[in-house]
Amino acid sequence: MPSLSFVLPHWLYWGVLLLFPLLAMALVARQRRRGAPREPLLFNAYLFWLTSGFMGLHRMYLKSWWGFVYLPLFVAILYCNGEVRDSREDVSRTIAEYEQSQTALKRVQPLDAAAATPEERKALADAQALGSTRKTALDAATKVQDDWKDRARMVGYVVLALLLVDAVLLPALVRKRRAQATAAGYAADPVAHEPEVAQQGTGEDPTLRIHTPFTDRIDAVSAKAGEYVAYWAVVAVFAYYYEVLARFVFNSPTNWVHESMFLMFGMQYMISGAYAYREDQHVRVDVFYTKFSPRGKAIADVISSVFFFIFTITLLWTGWRFAGDAVANRETSFTEWGIQYWPVKLTMPIGAALIILQGVSKLIKDILILTRAKA
Repeated sequence: MPSLSFVLPHWLYWGVLLLFPLLAMALVARQRRRGAPREPLLFNAYLFWLTSGFMGLHRMYLKSWWGFVYLPLFVAILYCNGEVRDSREDVSRTIAEYEQSQTALKRVQPLDAAAATPEERKALADAQALGSTRKTALDAATKVQDDWKDRARMVGYVVLALLLVDAVLLPALVRKRRAQATAAGYAADPVAHEPEVAQQGTGEDPTLRIHTPFTDRIDAVSAKAGEYVAYWAVVAVFAYYYEVLARFVFNSPTNWVHESMFLMFGMQYMISGAYAYREDQHVRVDVFYTKFSPRGKAIADVISSVFFFIFTITLLWTGWRFAGDAVANRETSFTEWGIQYWPVKLTMPIGAALIILQGVSKLIKDILILTRAKA
């Protein structure tokens, strides 16, 4: 298979992080208004074709047995690439041996070829013979590696041809599958609604049931921020999928995938903190807290909020200075990818500001619990 030399452009990385969550949120809201879709979907079929068509999953999604044609071809590509990786060691070894022989040949060159002694001529002949032998071994190892590359490339071209044919046939295949479903007595396979996910966290915060117009606005900001960065997890699926595909199918491992994803998850951690606080998802030492009444919990939360605000305001202040220096210097990473670091560090004061706002919302609710209890 041909190698991949793609390196993610910086503008595309930041563009995806900015725009993909907005697109996903809009599509999810639109689908909720329309209700549950019906399978098979042409969009899903092309998504399978694009991301895993080389294994025939787009055909299997449409319940077509022709999808199994791709499997032996994919296994053949993996086998050929495995042989390429193994032969790479032989090529590296024979290159080193050949270079050593050339160095040895230079050392035994007589100063005066016309007046060389028999010993010098013999050492020169031996070095030349050794160099010729090792050159032959290098050519043989290189030929073995090239042969396996050519075989993988040929199988890859066959898979590519099949995928191009299926790209044209997919709309008809989707219609055929829907017609088969109708003939069998049902319109299509229904897509299940979103599953109900049980509330995680301690669930002990009494303010979860308190609402005011002001705090609801803050809660809505935290919820939108958390929903926004949650869709970055989908980006990670595609990024790591590309890395696995590039590494094991095209023998082209990357460096930028790992760096881009750990930076992304670091930003996600900072921005989603307010949403986690809103939903009572943060770790709580609740050995005694769970035994308190709602009023007792509110009192404990008001007292502990002093330490909460000390920490978060300090985080905001130091994060702002930290990010300000990065912005002023247009800081970038020291890796070969050279991604900008200053947008990453900007999420520190942004995340701190969001969690401070959510802390204000919670403090107001705790005070409401205390005042209402007195009333």
